[in-house]
Amino acid sequence: MNSSSNKKIIPPEALLEAYSQGIFPMSEARSDTSVNWYSARQRGVIPIDSFHVSSNVQRIIRQGRFKCRINTRFRDVVEFCADRESTWISDLIINSYEVLHMSGHAHSVEMYDSDDKLAGGLYGVSLGSAFFGESMFKNKKEADKVALWHCHRILDANGFELWDTQFYTDHLAQFGCIEIPADEYKRKLEKAIKKDAVFSKSLNR
Repeated sequence: MNSSSNKKIIPPEALLEAYSQGIFPMSEARSDTSVNWYSARQRGVIPIDSFHVSSNVQRIIRQGRFKCRINTRFRDVVEFCADRESTWISDLIINSYEVLHMSGHAHSVEMYDSDDKLAGGLYGVSLGSAFFGESMFKNKKEADKVALWHCHRILDANGFELWDTQFYTDHLAQFGCIEIPADEYKRKLEKAIKKDAVFSKSLNR
């Protein structure tokens, strides 16, 4: 992993303070050297007890098509998430979240194919028992959805209470994502960050 010590970053403490208030950064493009800070009047969340995936994804999981690891190639996962025609993930974002990862608050869920190549994955931020999903990618069909399934297992097994997706989308709705008002989200967030939870163990079988 490349060191980010000499690169421009958003300090980890500033990121965590923002997340504790329901605020998150986004850049305008990959080449952007700054970020804007956002919140949402209607917040996307996936209730951990109602997450689900399609029967096709369940079949892929049963077949063991992908192996799961966590936190072994964090920067690579973020860079794959940024590798698209239009992205809010700039180098500033990548460098900042790499440092946040080094501090133990940003995590990657990685799926590997039979050749041990990175097939898909996701990354996000943990604070207390809240997990803030940031982005996901796939190099192989459905690998991103399998990563999401593994992420759910990790959150469920380790006592996380809030799974924040920032925005509701039709794509996320297929996994159980719903939209809640900002005041309800704030109550859930305040409760979740007061409880300790550790994002650990891939629980791969």
